[in-house]
Amino acid sequence: MNIVSISNVSKNYKTITALKNLDLDIKQGELFGLLGINGAGKTTLIKILCGLCKKNDGKVFIDGLDLDKDIDKIKEIVDISPQETSIALNLTVKENLEFFANVYNKSTKQDIDDIINIFSLTQVLDQRAKTLSGGFKRRLSIAVALISKPKLLFLDEPTLGLDVFARRELWNIINKLKGKITIVLTSHYLEEIESLCDRVAILSKGKLLAVGEIEQIKQSAKAQTFENAFISLVESANE
Repeated sequence: MNIVSISNVSKNYKTITALKNLDLDIKQGELFGLLGINGAGKTTLIKILCGLCKKNDGKVFIDGLDLDKDIDKIKEIVDISPQETSIALNLTVKENLEFFANVYNKSTKQDIDDIINIFSLTQVLDQRAKTLSGGFKRRLSIAVALISKPKLLFLDEPTLGLDVFARRELWNIINKLKGKITIVLTSHYLEEIESLCDRVAILSKGKLLAVGEIEQIKQSAKAQTFENAFISLVESANE
């Protein structure tokens, strides 16, 4: 079953075409990767799906809801963890979780305890967010996004700027969320996409170049590695 259905979607910014006639489906419960170089259209697509900007053409359905007619209902089941950590820096980790739980009024104390365990936040619960390491800030930012109990979660460059150990720890956490909710992940780290994602869509200049499992994309591009497949597809599209 598809939780996201995108049909013939286009988005223009004056003379710039950010998305062009995009068709894409995302299955319920999968961890889906959005991949592309800067300017590929990834951020624009996420903004459209979150209701942060409007498309020019096409249709989008999220969990059976029409983006054009049901945006308020869609916003109740969608959340995003952006590149910039969206946490209250002067509050402790525990206060951040409790604050957002009160804002959304969806999570119980047990829900919060479960999130604390999943993200291994016990050791820093009473620490102010501004004093956390980069890795823990990212963990808390994603944990806060889960407080609203979304059906669809967007992770935008979740490990950007993290060291290799913090990155791997966050990979393990994201893997624990697989199947529980639908996750759309953007990243410039090809090994991250390859390690985490069930399927991947590759965009370039607003167009969909390929979609499928990693091995399928490698085979279609006749490449030995995913990196070579990605480079080959993008270079061919830009010729």
